[in-house]
Amino acid sequence: MADPFEAYDDLDDIDDRLHAADAGERRVAIIALANSGDPGAVTHLDRMTADPDPGVRQQVGLALAEFDGLEAAGALAKLVVDPEQAVASAAADAMAELKDPDSADAILPLVGHSHAFVRMAALRALKELRRKDSLKPALEALRDIDASVRVQAIGVIGFLKLEESVPALTSATSDPDPHVRRAAVSALAFSHLKPATESITRALADGDWMVREIAAETLGTNVNGLQAADALIGAVADAYWQVRLKAVRSLGKLKVARGVAQIGACIAHPQANLRKEAAAALGEIADPAGLNFLEPVVDDGDPEVRKNARWALQRIEANRSASGG
Repeated sequence: MADPFEAYDDLDDIDDRLHAADAGERRVAIIALANSGDPGAVTHLDRMTADPDPGVRQQVGLALAEFDGLEAAGALAKLVVDPEQAVASAAADAMAELKDPDSADAILPLVGHSHAFVRMAALRALKELRRKDSLKPALEALRDIDASVRVQAIGVIGFLKLEESVPALTSATSDPDPHVRRAAVSALAFSHLKPATESITRALADGDWMVREIAAETLGTNVNGLQAADALIGAVADAYWQVRLKAVRSLGKLKVARGVAQIGACIAHPQANLRKEAAAALGEIADPAGLNFLEPVVDDGDPEVRKNARWALQRIEANRSASGG
């Protein structure tokens, strides 16, 4: 048998090794195809998707991650439905790396596949491709029986950022699965529509604390986030410090001066991350009412809290000087 680690001169030389009886030699040849960087290698890899050895097929999936375009996507579409999970998983990961929008032509049909894993992998790949014609199948996938598929469908919809999808996303914020609700709340961040902000705000009262956390964070990036200022102030008293932290951060981004007292109360919290965020938010707002909360923590035991507190004090002083106070 020829040395499998022998150097290859060109694709034809590699192709000869792809016909080797030994599966190990075929895998090495596939690695050489990936390393070649030659777009012509995809044709050879596509043929190897039918190799009888699952280890070889898995290597093909890994190799295809080095290439882009419709032909590579077509080869991956064959592998992602492979009965061997290791092969299908390698293909799914490679599909998610595709960037050429034309690749969607090979992936879209997979959204209707009978296996949830394949549907999920297809939607995961379509998200990055941002093809508008993926919106309809993604919206239909919001009714999928599998929650993981619904989450990936929301990823596609969220990346497209189309206002026409807001009704479906707001409906998904009431999904029975918390992972789906979290994804839907986050996806609504782009929208300028009032119903989107209202849905995000309602999520501050969700029974799952991680949904509330996402809602608190998302309101800080939504164009209409200020409309939810009072709800965010209320979220600063949430039972979970993680939710409080995101609410505090958003109040700082939105510069909600009437939330200074509630933010300031977090300065005394035992969780250093929350104290740090509260100090930063008071600096963003730069209201003199924050002085009484900041001055006691300039000597806080946590260096990040001290740093933020001192920065916030400087911001407040600069703001007061600029306004002639």
